[in-house]
Amino acid sequence: MIPFLAVVKKELTSVLRDRTIVIAILMQLFIASFSSGLLLGMLALYDSDTIMRFSGAEIRIGVVDSSDNILGSLMSKRGLQTLRYATLSNAQAAFYRGEVLAIIDTPQAANGLTEIKLYLPESDTTSSLIRLVIQEPLKQYENILRAQKGIEVRYANLQGKPATPFEFVYSVLIPLLMFFPAFVAGSMTADSITEEAENNTLHTLLSAPLTVSGLVGAKIVSSVILAILQCIVWLTLLQWNGVAIQNTGWILLLAMIVAGATSTSAALSAVLLKDRERSQFIYSLMLLAAAATSTLLNLSPITTLSRLAIGDSYTNGWNVIIFAVFLAGLYLVLSKTSRRLLI
Repeated sequence: MIPFLAVVKKELTSVLRDRTIVIAILMQLFIASFSSGLLLGMLALYDSDTIMRFSGAEIRIGVVDSSDNILGSLMSKRGLQTLRYATLSNAQAAFYRGEVLAIIDTPQAANGLTEIKLYLPESDTTSSLIRLVIQEPLKQYENILRAQKGIEVRYANLQGKPATPFEFVYSVLIPLLMFFPAFVAGSMTADSITEEAENNTLHTLLSAPLTVSGLVGAKIVSSVILAILQCIVWLTLLQWNGVAIQNTGWILLLAMIVAGATSTSAALSAVLLKDRERSQFIYSLMLLAAAATSTLLNLSPITTLSRLAIGDSYTNGWNVIIFAVFLAGLYLVLSKTSRRLLI
């Protein structure tokens, strides 16, 4: 047991001297510490309410003047800054001068139908942002045109706040912070084992009363310890940011199991290949295959963790034990093949 703990201590100490790993940990710390700011930035990619709340007045839309100017009024009520132009050529000139970011023209077709022509900038990011924020005014304008033609469409008026922030926090942010340390742990394990093989230091370590399986296991344990310590810090910071998280014990256990599975998979590839680059490549493929398989089987650790975090009554410890059984089987395979490291 003492040689095993000595290897674990050696691995943890070497991590502190690795600048790459330290930088990766600090990046995660930054993400968890400023989860509120990250939430705002990510929501702005697909939540128009968030965009309008913080920067709607800066989005200037040129509207070609029409007799009623209904669409321009709707966009102004939405919070957009609209500028009216008498002709399309005038609006285009303003567009190229940078006075407006986009142009909307609603000419009447010969058959009496109203066309909507939207002129956008070349920037994909700006174009996507504008298309997102004008969706609601365009829908309202479409309903007004229908009413003018005698077409009545009834909509259910559902009250309440949008669920976008809730979905992002529990389905993206928390799983990201809980499982990213596991992915780093697997990479660390593969690097550590292949480094011993490439530097011919295995026999030196095995001169102590320690088996090959014990040596590999010690490297896995050290990576898992580092990963779970990060997860504890991330959960604490998220809760300090006002994020309510249920079942923290089961969440930490699931994160530890996932870290153990990734580290064991990485160790298996390192034992079989004994080459850093090939081991990392196979480890990456194994992660992709595991993600695809879990999606097909509807047995994803991400889904399980999200449900645990929100306190889903149908998700409990038994869902976590399933992944523990998989980890046990994976480690059994590793223990049977670990001696190939000496060949």
